[in-house]
Amino acid sequence: MTPAAFARSRRGRIVLAFASVYVLWGSTYLAIRYAVESIPPFVMGATRFVIAGWALYLFARMRGAARPTGQDIRTAGITGILMLGGGNAAVIWSEQYVPSGLVALIVATVPLWIVLIDWLRPGGSRPRTAVGIGVAVGIAGMIILIGPGALHLDGYRVGASALVLIGGSMSWAIGTLVTRRSARLSSPLVGAALQMLAGAAAMLVMAVVFGEARAFQPAAVTARSLWAMAFLIVFGSLIGFTAYIYLLGVVSATKAATYAYVNPVVALLLGWAFANEPIGIRSVIAAAVILAGVAIITITQSGAPATGEYPIPTQPGEKVRSAA
Repeated sequence: MTPAAFARSRRGRIVLAFASVYVLWGSTYLAIRYAVESIPPFVMGATRFVIAGWALYLFARMRGAARPTGQDIRTAGITGILMLGGGNAAVIWSEQYVPSGLVALIVATVPLWIVLIDWLRPGGSRPRTAVGIGVAVGIAGMIILIGPGALHLDGYRVGASALVLIGGSMSWAIGTLVTRRSARLSSPLVGAALQMLAGAAAMLVMAVVFGEARAFQPAAVTARSLWAMAFLIVFGSLIGFTAYIYLLGVVSATKAATYAYVNPVVALLLGWAFANEPIGIRSVIAAAVILAGVAIITITQSGAPATGEYPIPTQPGEKVRSAA
């Protein structure tokens, strides 16, 4: 292969990987909405991540990844519970009551919480002025989205679900900070697999505690929900994540992290186009303000990206350290 042909091939792979991360991860919010139509949220999440986790673990081991150490398992277990058992579980539960596009917008605020929690923790570091401006802009967008008078935003009641989502975003942010300060795992793919399995275990416990496991009726599951969950496993957890890991190896972390502010836009448009979710002027303004804040933080921190659905990207969108 000539150098020119190799360069074209490499560019093609990069474009395909970006398209996968932008579109596939952005579409997971709509897929979750369809999946929870007939599958209880925590049952769905536990099933998705146990299948994806084992598949990713076996794939990584077949490619020569070493067995995880006890420290690897402890780190991935803690961060998986915080990120997936806390953050992703909040997303899944909330999509029973809130449009998928609005859920994606609230989740996009994770970088704000990472900055604030890292600052307010004992011995925390004060953010640079530009990062502080980004946080202020993002919080202003949140106030526009779910502040006073927005409890029935675009025809949906978002109050309680918004609080759950904010709590889940904080859980993801804490998991991100724990990941940053933990020893690097030997294999990002193995670490991600362990995080998925830990998240699955946490959601299984929730399914039992909240009575979902007892009340679940497999016969009532629709074909649309099954196809949606299959999409989440294959395209959201496996292909999307692998594409993100590839991008981290060939482009800067800041460029890879652009999915943090593209995904919510994709989710809003897909929810509007396929699920008849309304996009009101308030949500459009809030989206612009929130994503502007996220962009300021991501670009300013050059190399410490932002948010989304996965463990390893200490994210939802950071440079792989532990294991997305």
